[in-house]
Amino acid sequence: MVIAASTPFSLSSVVFTRRRSYRHYSVPRVTASFSPEVSPLLRAAHHTVDSYVKSGMIIGLGSGEASDIAIRYLGQQLRSGSLADVVGVPMSVRSASEAAKSGIPLEKFRDGFQIDFAFHDADAVEEDSLIAVIGRRKHSQEDDYILRQKSILKAADEAVFMIKEEQYKAGLEGSIPVLVQSLNWLAIAEEIDDLYLGDAEVWRRASVGDAGPLGGDFPIITSDGHNILDVMFTTPIPSLAEVVKSLDVIDGVVDHGLVIKTRCTVVIAGETEVRTVTLQTSKVESSDV
Repeated sequence: MVIAASTPFSLSSVVFTRRRSYRHYSVPRVTASFSPEVSPLLRAAHHTVDSYVKSGMIIGLGSGEASDIAIRYLGQQLRSGSLADVVGVPMSVRSASEAAKSGIPLEKFRDGFQIDFAFHDADAVEEDSLIAVIGRRKHSQEDDYILRQKSILKAADEAVFMIKEEQYKAGLEGSIPVLVQSLNWLAIAEEIDDLYLGDAEVWRRASVGDAGPLGGDFPIITSDGHNILDVMFTTPIPSLAEVVKSLDVIDGVVDHGLVIKTRCTVVIAGETEVRTVTLQTSKVESSDV
């Protein structure tokens, strides 16, 4: 089998440099009231900012529809004076752009950088364990940022994932992105395929369109030189924790789109309410809006 060579591409990366002191302010907060017509993700985004962001924090700014809304709302809170001295750490070019347009000061990230709080859209969250799936193929400009997103989420003292009701359940199906070394990607893909034989298909992600299992002539090559394999589960996954264990021991697997976070809260956007589920306390709360 002959696979055509592809040309690596790189997207602009951000290198973060300093750690601000974490200060609280007793500034009155502006909270929003919503009509029944307000979208569920807007409710979740506003709830996240109102409930978790405090003045003086360094915030990891996630990517996705809910994160876009949360970033814009955070900018409004800063402009109104309800929040002060908040600095954002963007997880992608998309979140950096939204933050810049919203007037949020930005800092750059590097290993060891400390973050007080982070929010991010998740593609799915496993019930009870709160293991999140990120990085499924939705926006081509996001393909290069799985590693950065995971690094910022792990560096945060606390994280929130914002999802819709149907994205929170046990026995998840669908794809899990896996970053692998590009030189021996096919052998790695075959090993993963053997591991989940009958339960999943393994496709190399293409940079243009749907190019089939091999990724066509132009597979994704990240700025770090990795390919992305989409492991597409066609049957319910009994345990994402077991998937994490099995992927982590495969030689050539660099990382994957499964995030395990000890201090983690999931904000679930329903049609009439926002629910929060917190791993640390196994506590579930609902609030009518």
